[in-house]
Amino acid sequence: MQRNFTEWLLTFTDSIADYKYYIDFETVYKNAEKLKVELNILNSLIGSKDIESDFENIIAKYPEVLKCIPILLAVRQSEILVLDKDGNKFIYDFNEMNYTLEQYKTFMRETGLFDLIQNHLVNNLYDYVLGVESGLNSNARKNRGGHLMEDLVENFIQKAGFKKNETYFKEMYLEQIEEKWKLDMSFISNKNQATKRFDFVIKTNNCIYGIETNFYAAAGSKLNETARSYKMIAEEAKRVEGFEFVWITDGMGWISAKNNLKETFDIMKNLYNINDLKNGSIKDILK
Repeated sequence: MQRNFTEWLLTFTDSIADYKYYIDFETVYKNAEKLKVELNILNSLIGSKDIESDFENIIAKYPEVLKCIPILLAVRQSEILVLDKDGNKFIYDFNEMNYTLEQYKTFMRETGLFDLIQNHLVNNLYDYVLGVESGLNSNARKNRGGHLMEDLVENFIQKAGFKKNETYFKEMYLEQIEEKWKLDMSFISNKNQATKRFDFVIKTNNCIYGIETNFYAAAGSKLNETARSYKMIAEEAKRVEGFEFVWITDGMGWISAKNNLKETFDIMKNLYNINDLKNGSIKDILK
């Protein structure tokens, strides 16, 4: 049955954000838990009448407390670079002290951490770090978003009964496909001059399928290039006996690049979106 591009485009979705997309609390709790003991020791400074002296005593007795200082400033790395008002550069190491204790007290004073702790601006540093970790985790949404489409497609693959590393494989290069199934992939690799990796490779009784997935929520020049590139791969794949190229894409960003997408749609039978996967299992699509 001939598909209609305009009708197909109308089924595109504007978001694939799952429940863990906004904040991954499991990671937040795990990161904060790693520093729970040190943070609770540092809690003894809250409301201190002589915080610099008390800080000095704590570090002398529990030097490991230093490692929890960076996260109080929403910094993940153990080294923090600072340029003071006189132009002097300091690279503070919070795993192993590389300056005098006085210099670390200067750091605490000048960054405002002493004031934060001493003046009851926080009541519990562990709870405070949970908030900091939540903020940092929310900034990682872009990275999580890049894997959402892959995760979604993989879920459909598994529901169709394919088994990881048995009948489907993740992130497989052309040379790996050649080696495993003795296919000649040189038409796609430009006679072994280019390296290509597919997000998924599915093995059925009749064919090997190389699958690319992506999702574009917003417009951009990359979409036109992607459509042209995948159109070329689809044409090249036709010359590989026993292999087919599959592209699963979605997102409202394609509305602005629909002309290029239509060119690929017109010549590529294995071009699908999320709605296609919902209405027919991967097993029905890939015979």
